[in-house]
Amino acid sequence: MPRIARGAIPSPNIWHTPQVYELENRAVDPEDTAGAAMRALRSWDGANVLDIGCGTGFHLPGYAARAAKVIGVEPHGDLVALARRRCAALPNVEVHAATAQDLPVPDASVDVAVARWAYFFGPGCEPGLRELSRVVRRGGAAFVVDLDATRGAFGRWFSHTVPTYSAGAVEAFWVRHGWQRQPLDLRMVFQSRADLEAVLRIEFAPEVAEQAIAETPGLELPYPNVLRWRHF
Repeated sequence: MPRIARGAIPSPNIWHTPQVYELENRAVDPEDTAGAAMRALRSWDGANVLDIGCGTGFHLPGYAARAAKVIGVEPHGDLVALARRRCAALPNVEVHAATAQDLPVPDASVDVAVARWAYFFGPGCEPGLRELSRVVRRGGAAFVVDLDATRGAFGRWFSHTVPTYSAGAVEAFWVRHGWQRQPLDLRMVFQSRADLEAVLRIEFAPEVAEQAIAETPGLELPYPNVLRWRHF
């Protein structure tokens, strides 16, 4: 059994199928639209960057190319091992096995915190928000990248897979906590149909995945997201 940090909230896709999730990471946002949008709001050049829910560390080298220090946090021990292996040659990167609600970093030590498709999904993530307020220093910023379930076929497939999800309740939560938002029109671009189909099958319920595959010709699909942020 893998080591799991206490209090972790399971991720149904990367925890069980990290190899397929790696394909998804490679496919998502080839233009780095999300990264450009974040850097326009708060640069991480020379900064201390915290990646919350870093998984196998896919984004850590990209942060490390600009940042002074990069800290990855991931509750799943096997994924932590993969992230450490990925970043073994990068002296300014460290990866910890921990949760968003119990970050292993000092008070006011982070300039930029980023969570991509991890933990900060709305109601219930208040402990993680409190931790962000503790660790992000004045002048810093926190970013959350998440699917926009109100837009496009991807949002429709997600809503059919998770019918209890309320986009209105999620939006009200973030407004109440003082976060701002910006739509992101991302896309996924795959190398093969097999890769595309494998990713859709880890993202959606079986019958929805088959519908999504049938509705998606070629190797590309729109991936509507939202960037949420808060300055500290």
